[in-house]
This record gives sequence, structure tokens and C-alpha cells, in this order.
Amino acid sequence: MLQSYFDTENNRHKSFELPGAKPHYNPDRPGQVEHIFLDLNLDIPHQSYYGNCSIRLLPIRNNIDRLTLDAVNLNIQSVQVDEVIQKFEYDGEKLSIQLSQPTQIGNRLLIAIAYSVEKPQRGIYFIQPDKHYPHKPTQVWTQGEDEDSRYWFPCFDYPGQLSTSEIRVRVPKHLIAISNGELIDTAVDGDDKIYHWSQQQVHPTYLMTLAVGNFAEIRDEWKGKPVTYYVEKEREADAKRSMGKTPRMIEFLSEKYGYSYAFPKYAQVCVDDFIFGGMENTSTTLLTDRCLLDERAVLDNRNTESLVVHELAHQWFGDLVVIKHWSHAWIKEGMASYSEVMWTEHEYGDQDAAYYRLLEARSYLSEDGSRYRRPMVTHVYREAIELYDRHIYEKGSCVYHMIRTELGDELFWQAIQIFVQDNAHKTVETVDLLRSIEKATGHNLTFLFDQYVYRGGHPDFQVAYSWDGDANLAKVTVTQTQASDDSKDLFDLRIPIGFGYTQSESALKTFTVRVNEREQSFYFPLTEKPDFISFDVGNNYLKTVALEYPVPELKAQLQFDPNPVSRIYAAEALAKKGALEATKALSAALQNDPFWGVRVEVAKQLAEIKLDQAFDGLVSGLQDPSPYVRRAVIESLSQIKTHTSYKAVKGFVQDGDASYYVEAAACRTIGAIAAANLEDKPHEEKVIKLLKTVLEEKAGWNEVVRSGAIAGLAEFKTSESALNLLIEYTKLGISQPLRLTTIRNLGKISVGQTPTNIERILDRLAEIARETFFLTQMAVVSALGQMETPKAMGILQSLANQTADGRVRRYAEEEVTKVQKNIGPEKTLRQMREELNQLKQQNQELKSRLETLEAKSK
Repeated sequence: MLQSYFDTENNRHKSFELPGAKPHYNPDRPGQVEHIFLDLNLDIPHQSYYGNCSIRLLPIRNNIDRLTLDAVNLNIQSVQVDEVIQKFEYDGEKLSIQLSQPTQIGNRLLIAIAYSVEKPQRGIYFIQPDKHYPHKPTQVWTQGEDEDSRYWFPCFDYPGQLSTSEIRVRVPKHLIAISNGELIDTAVDGDDKIYHWSQQQVHPTYLMTLAVGNFAEIRDEWKGKPVTYYVEKEREADAKRSMGKTPRMIEFLSEKYGYSYAFPKYAQVCVDDFIFGGMENTSTTLLTDRCLLDERAVLDNRNTESLVVHELAHQWFGDLVVIKHWSHAWIKEGMASYSEVMWTEHEYGDQDAAYYRLLEARSYLSEDGSRYRRPMVTHVYREAIELYDRHIYEKGSCVYHMIRTELGDELFWQAIQIFVQDNAHKTVETVDLLRSIEKATGHNLTFLFDQYVYRGGHPDFQVAYSWDGDANLAKVTVTQTQASDDSKDLFDLRIPIGFGYTQSESALKTFTVRVNEREQSFYFPLTEKPDFISFDVGNNYLKTVALEYPVPELKAQLQFDPNPVSRIYAAEALAKKGALEATKALSAALQNDPFWGVRVEVAKQLAEIKLDQAFDGLVSGLQDPSPYVRRAVIESLSQIKTHTSYKAVKGFVQDGDASYYVEAAACRTIGAIAAANLEDKPHEEKVIKLLKTVLEEKAGWNEVVRSGAIAGLAEFKTSESALNLLIEYTKLGISQPLRLTTIRNLGKISVGQTPTNIERILDRLAEIARETFFLTQMAVVSALGQMETPKAMGILQSLANQTADGRVRRYAEEEVTKVQKNIGPEKTLRQMREELNQLKQQNQELKSRLETLEAKSK
């Protein structure tokens, strides 16, 4: 997604486009695919299947004599068109069918392809128990987004083609098969059962799905339509706990989008080893089984609720209204992410929603700052999956919120409803959203899209304030620090600035100003000096902001600003001041702020202040009723590496907490504190022993607590005994979430180890890198990226060359650059010279041997 119409590349931001990136366009359409019918027979023990794929095509041009379909690593046995055998060529990626009769407009073709698949590498996944994981369930599931459907059936695999579909599948009769649409027939045949599903509403190939397993089925409903949850048996209670709000969510989104849920059922299937959080296949969402919550996990885990509403929102944005090309994926992913905000607002209130938006904005800002900057809409990439980043999810969500801010609530929902109604069961591009907004409201928002969608970046505001008592004027100076004076990087926005009074119950006195230059000063006549200033009242625009206000104004804002995000910005600015007065104000906020999100952020800021009083202020937060706050306080204490902070946290490791996440944070923190105290070796061994006890005794939900213990052990960067434990927990047979965490932490612990131990780590990671599971490869890449040796680059490069997955390839290449940076140019050069000298020496020895052999043979 880069280099659209605006050049956003500058020296500060890495390019999104990697070598080999090129423009991608949808192919020419030979006609309209009307229907796809898969008739499959699964052989689960052998991870294979065979069957037929039938595609009904309505040609839109005469005299086409060749059709080209996407089909990767399939065994193509025969191709028929209208029951006549056709010649075909197949190169392992494209199936080219030579038509014996060229096309005629209006004459439909029925293409029937007999094929089989053995041990597929993508698209369809066979999950089975093995000697390392004997309790793993037997399941088969598919994953089509973005272009992986071609790995499990031949198709025109791009989102611009919409058709109805059918799947008939034969499975062992103790298993259930779930697919899109309605179950129209089942039949028992000996030891097998045949399921026949039909999807009557058009959708793209990437949303066709199949999920097979020995599931428990939990039935719910919305307005007479079945709402079902499929999970492993004995997890029924977890299913209701995790997905039970689905009917209410369907009601909520149907009303918001102005379009009643369009499909005959809504199923959610929780599968093992799923490579994403969830996938919104039409009427049948697949979810990772790690989203299932037990009673304790519900306490402080809203991620599942957000995941459920995100995938459900796609049933409108993505499934009902389909993107025409991957470059416009932000339309669906941004709205699904914004639906998480909307649901949070509906279920938990405005403050929670405002904080959720801040976290989404930060997620995007982190990618923009450390990874690359890009326009949200770009068709230049190597593989479409690269586009699925924080620019389209989290930044996309922020853009929808800015559209809502520009239009106001009533007009925003009017525009969204017109967009959905006008484009239901059709494909769209970004311009269609702009057209719907203009049609519904008369507003032209191209200026907003030009700044935030079609180019990369965001404004970085610095805001200063002073008061002129003689003239009763407030002066606010706003600088856009991201731009030089004549820069095209300037943003042009209308920003509300509010002035607040602590004695007044009334709302802020607000003025809206146009911010469009690098530095501007605004003067506001007020009857009396304000107690605090609120820049971008409501915090609706995507930005960063640094407040240059005096301490009294910041303290008043932290205490009295009605918006939680403004209070958080005030806390950040106060922590930078760092004096005792700031510490007292932050300590008071940690005890008294009514909203847990502000208390979480205040705890983080207190830890930034290097005063003893900061510790006293923090410790009171360990008793906070909110587990989110207790966790933030414990994580913050990891920066105050003293015996007192160690004692404060130790109890949470030994005695536990109601929250899994609080316990995990305590394990990490106690490791960080003890590891910093290098003089005290016996103390270090004691903590390693304590964390080892956690590993032995605290197996539980999603391995959250034991993963915390692993992260705690990884803090002991010079300890061989901590490293030995970590290596032990990377073995096959260790539960997957714990094993993945441990693999990632091998990189973290490596930076203080001896050369011999670094070799052990590299050998272990090289060995694990040969495994093909996507999440394992990603964990290896993450570990290697933290290391400080050129050998890590070698393993990353070979993984990038060998992996079948575009995301792994991209991350591996990015991490090579990171390792280079970790080492620094001089060290890299020195190590490369040493390796070159070794090679020269080996070369010399080989040459000598060769000469000796030649002499002997003469």
C-alpha cells in the first residue's frame, strides 16, 4: 500500500514497499462466475481429499478460447466444459483451459474439474493428534483470505468475482461439517456422513469455508434465525460465556447499519491451531479456540467480546458489501475495528470507548513510527496479505471516527446506511464510500481522505498556552512538528479548543479554529483566566499531542477535564515535568480518578518519575479494585528496581490474584527487579526457583500465568540456569501458547549470554525454524530479531527464502534490518571480517589438500 498519489517517503520513515513490490490489478474478467459447487471426500488420516469443483460461468465477451484459473499445488485429473473433455495446461499455479468451443455472450459454461490434494500447505488445514500432542482434536478447517482459496480448490481467486456457492462433503460420521449458508441435506453412508450446504447470497471465493470436527453445538437465535456456537466438547460453558452476547450484537449492528442481518444463519466455530484471531466467512465465522474464556478470564478480558463483534461486523462490511480489490481493505477492516469501539460505547459507556480509540490510535502510531509509513490505499505490494496491518485496522477505525466527527452522529449513520443499502451484494472501492457520504449528507469529505487515506502520516501537535491578564486573552500556540515550513506534510483541520473552570459545572467554553500552518497562535477573549485548556475537545482527530502548559493548568486538567484522553495527555505532560508537585498530582489521580483507564495510564507515568515518592504513590494502586489497574501498577514497578518494589510484588507471585493477567505481570516484574540486582547472585537463584515453581504448578487458561513466568526468567540475561529452563520449554509437547511465548523469549535472554550459550540458542531456533506452522515461524522470527549476532540474520534470511507464507517472509526481512541495527555497523563489519577470514582460512586448507591429492595422483 504505498506511493499512491502522494509521496510520503521521507528520511524518517521506512518504505512500506520492499524489493520486488509492484502494482497489482484485478485480472480481466472473462465473464461472471455465477455458482461454485465443491463435492469433496476427505481422507483425514492421510491429510488429503479428492473431488470435483464445478464453476458456472456466464461469458461477457464472444470468442474467448482460453480460461485461466488460480490453482496451486493441486492434482488436476480432468477438465470438462458442458460435459465435454477439454485440453488443459497446468504449471502448479495456474490452470489454463483450452476451450474446444469459444465463448458466446449469453451461453453459460459449466466447468467441471476433477482434482485431488495431498498434504496441502495453505488454504485447508488438517489438525490431528500426534506423539507430541496426543490430546489434540481431529479437525479440518479452511482459511481463504487473502488469496489462499486457490490452495484448496481451483477458482478465479480475487475479491471482484461474486457468486453463490455449495459444498457437499463426506466425513467420518462422528464428525460434524459446517459451511456457508444453510444445511440442505445430510445422509449417512456406512461409516461416513455426507453434509450438503448451500449459500444462496453471492460472495467472493475467499469467504467460502469448511470446518470439520467433533464439536459440541450450542444453539441460540436472533429473530428466528439460528445463531450457533461450535466448540470442543466440555467447553459449552466457555462458549456461552465468550459468545453469548452475539444475538444482542446482531440486533445492535442491524440497527446501526440500517440493514437487517442478511444471511440465513450465523455460526461461530472455534478451531484448534487457527492462524488468526478470527475469519469472517459468510454466515460462518471461524475463531481461535484461545478466545474461549473460563470464569476467571472473564474478569479482565474484553478481547474476546471485541473479536466476536469485529468478525460479526464483517458480515456487513466485507461479506454483504465486498471490496473490489485488496487495496481497499481498510473499508471493511476499519469498520470492523470501529465496530469494536461502537460496541464498547454501547455496552460500557463513553469513557471506555474513548480509551479504546486511544489504544487503537497508539497501535497504529507505533507501526507508523517504528515499521513504515504508507497510504491506507495502495495497490503496490509483493503479496496482498502485507496490506493487513495496523494502517487498515486501527488507523481505519480512527478514520471512521473522524468521518463521524465531521458529519455528526445523525448524518454519519445516515451515510453509513446509504452506503450499505446501495452496495449490498456488490463490490466497492474507497470512492464509493465518499459518494455515499455526499449522497446522504451533501458533505464532500475528500479533503479528509486526501490527508488521512490517500497519503501516509498524521499531525504531531505541540500546544503551548499563556494568559494575558491585562487584556483577558488566552493565547494558544499550535505547532505541527511533523512538517517543515513549506512542507506538503501539513494537515488542514478544524480543531475545537476548550477552556475549563474548576468551580463551574457547565461544559467547557469551546472555540473551533482552523489549524493549517506549521505554527499558529490563536487568541481567545475570556471573562476570566481558565483553570485548564483542552486541545481537540473530545480527542476526535488522529494525532499525537505534546502539551506545553504550566503545572497548575495540567493539574487542573488531570483532575477536572471531562474527557479521559485529555486527562491522560495531562498526566503524560506532568510526568515530563517530573517534580514533586507533579508526583503528588499523579498519585492523587491514581487513587481518585473515577475511570480505570486513566488510572492505568497514570500508573505508567508515575514510574517515569525518578523520585522515591513516585514509588509510594504507585504502591497504593496495588489495592485498586480494577485488575487492569493492578496489572499496570505491577508492570510499572518493574522500572523501580529496589528491594521494596520486589517485596511489594512478590506476594502476587506467591499468593496469586483473582486475575490471571495480574499474576503474569507479577512474574515478569519480579524477574526484571531481581535480574537488575546483579550483586546478589543467591537472590537471583531464589527468584529463578520461584518462577520454576510457577511453571511446574500454574498450568491454566491459555498459559497466561506460566507465560508470565517465562518472561520473568528471560529477564535474567546472564543466567545459564534461566536459559536452560527456557530451552526445556521450547520442546514439542509443551502446550502451544506456552511454547510460542518461550521461543520468542529466547531472543530476549540471548543478549547477555556467553558465546557458547548464544550458539545453543541459535541452533535451537534454526531447528524450530524448520517447522512449518505459521505461528511457530513468527515466534522464531520475533526471537531472532532481538538478537545481536550476524548469525541470526543468516537464519532469518534462510527462513524468508523457504517459508510459504508472505507475512513470515516480510517480517523475517524486516527483522534482518533490526538485527543489523542491534549490532551496529562497526560490530557487523568486524564480525563479517572475522567470518571472511575464517572462510579464507578454510579455503586455503582445502586448496592445500587438493594440491596434495593432485601431487599424489601424479
